[in-house]
Amino acid sequence: MTIRYPRPLRPGDRVAVTSPSSGVPERLRGRLDAAVRVVEARGYEVVVGACMDGSRHVSASAGERAAEFQAFLTDPGIRAVVPPWGGETAIDLVSLIDWDEVAAAEPTWVVGYSDMATLITPLTLLSGTATLHGANLMDTPYLKPEGLLSWLDIVELESGSGFTQSSPGRYRSPGWDDWTVDPGKQDLGLDRDGRWTRLDDGTGDVDVTGRLVGGCVETLCNLAGSPYLDVRGFARAHAPEGLVVYVEACEDNALTICRNLHGMRLNGFFDHANAVVVGRTSAPDDATMTQYEAVVDALGTLGVPIVADVECGHVYPHMPFVNGALTRVVHTADRSEVIQSLV
Repeated sequence: MTIRYPRPLRPGDRVAVTSPSSGVPERLRGRLDAAVRVVEARGYEVVVGACMDGSRHVSASAGERAAEFQAFLTDPGIRAVVPPWGGETAIDLVSLIDWDEVAAAEPTWVVGYSDMATLITPLTLLSGTATLHGANLMDTPYLKPEGLLSWLDIVELESGSGFTQSSPGRYRSPGWDDWTVDPGKQDLGLDRDGRWTRLDDGTGDVDVTGRLVGGCVETLCNLAGSPYLDVRGFARAHAPEGLVVYVEACEDNALTICRNLHGMRLNGFFDHANAVVVGRTSAPDDATMTQYEAVVDALGTLGVPIVADVECGHVYPHMPFVNGALTRVVHTADRSEVIQSLV
């Protein structure tokens, strides 16, 4: 079976905004408006859904959020669905979505990361539809550093095309901008130098290819062992060449991440991995275990390259990844790149 890629967006297409998890509080509506304007400036019509309330940890009831998300995914007039950001409990939508109906519809780009991994990763695994793990809508006004693309660049690519992203070698110290003061802020403020780090015992260069799949550890670990995170089945159906699996930690301490990664491994998440890519994190170490050591403790026995500090986590900047794309990861003394092909 082949991966289903949504058709590329063109000026005049419609982009839907909904909050399958957390909505936007009134004090941050200025940032939402600024982000919408960036998308509109690319020539798209933006449709903002009803599930956007930010007064609680969820934007609406689970039924309402699932219905709006599914309606946008199956509406042939909507070409991309983008949340403002992640949140906490998108997992309550997973069993409410009619995944067969979504799989039968024309593919639509779904963009997001963090708690959105709870939805986009099952969408790729269950339907073979490519999804885009990258910056959420509220991050869209930020200017990308050299070497990285915006999700807006990727959704405009034709099926069969390819693109390369390289590490900018810089990242941002932990902390959030005050969007109430500057809702249109564009400068990411990358103030630290940082390269990718190899964690496994291997030596020499890394040059590995496979189908890409992965997401946030804290959200995906709760789906491990369920039909919604059947990575083994996806690999058998779509990835005879094997997988490149990526994971990233948001905020849990090293011991919790270690336990979660062990659980995901025991449930087959890494069985077909040719390599593991680990996002840079500001999550805390434990007194007796670092975040690096958590990964090695859980995944070191896989016998594949493990490359950490990649720009695919909760630390700015974000390197958008296409779940399902044929992906080559290259890491040498002078080159750190992810090459993706929409084939």
